[in-house]
Amino acid sequence: MNFQLSFSMLMLAAIAVVPTAKAADKQPFAWPEGRKAAVSLAYDDALDSQLDNAIPALDKFGLKGSFYLQLSRDPVRKRMAEWRAAAAHGHELGNHTLFHQCSASLPDRDWVEPQRNLDTTTAAQMKDQVILANTMLNAIDGKRERTMTVPCGDVMAAGQNYVEGVESEFVGIKLGNGGVTPDMAALDPSAVTVIAPTGVTGRQLIAVVEAAAHQGTMANFTFHGIGGDYLTVSNQAHEELLAYLDQHRDVYWVDTFVEIMKYVRKQQAAAKAAAR
Repeated sequence: MNFQLSFSMLMLAAIAVVPTAKAADKQPFAWPEGRKAAVSLAYDDALDSQLDNAIPALDKFGLKGSFYLQLSRDPVRKRMAEWRAAAAHGHELGNHTLFHQCSASLPDRDWVEPQRNLDTTTAAQMKDQVILANTMLNAIDGKRERTMTVPCGDVMAAGQNYVEGVESEFVGIKLGNGGVTPDMAALDPSAVTVIAPTGVTGRQLIAVVEAAAHQGTMANFTFHGIGGDYLTVSNQAHEELLAYLDQHRDVYWVDTFVEIMKYVRKQQAAAKAAAR
């Protein structure tokens, strides 16, 4: 997912979750061990700085992240053993497609290569590629349950929604803008919104998870470069967020996106069964 959110947009996404009186009457979502919110720390595109900086920082604090691999990128081919080791250590490897197709017809998309233009790729082709990407990921980590982040948040392949054709393959799909989930009961597991911060401080990142705790829902980050590459968040800001989460484990459940969504699906199913 390649897009930049300014700090003003970041904070609007966090602040726009103040519960209404009606929402306050709802039964709070039951997170494990009475925690107030879940936090998904995700990293897109399979970048060198994620292996060099993000994973060591996560391991330092004993936290688990979700890494969405664009499988055609050199850091996958050249550093396969390191991704496999990360998965063995508890980090999630997620599907970010083979070639990161995005729509070239949208504004500021002159960087989209012609052969990777979603406008000229059919939904059937995208379905085949996404399923193949799952097979390749299974060859790396041996796992079957998978989640996905949709590149650029673009779903229309040659005029047809390709995500609808693959959503049954995933426990959860990250799609759309919004760092804090407004309502867990109404959450569509195939359209979980995210925030993609860049150039922000640790305090600004912490404000997003605090907003999630206030709402009793979840915060979903999609990072790109950590201390390098592009759409970068500094190592310092990243570590400040991780240190805060580590110090407040009684408030925040930090886990891989696949584990969070497995739990959310079970809670949603139980709520529906109880309402019958």
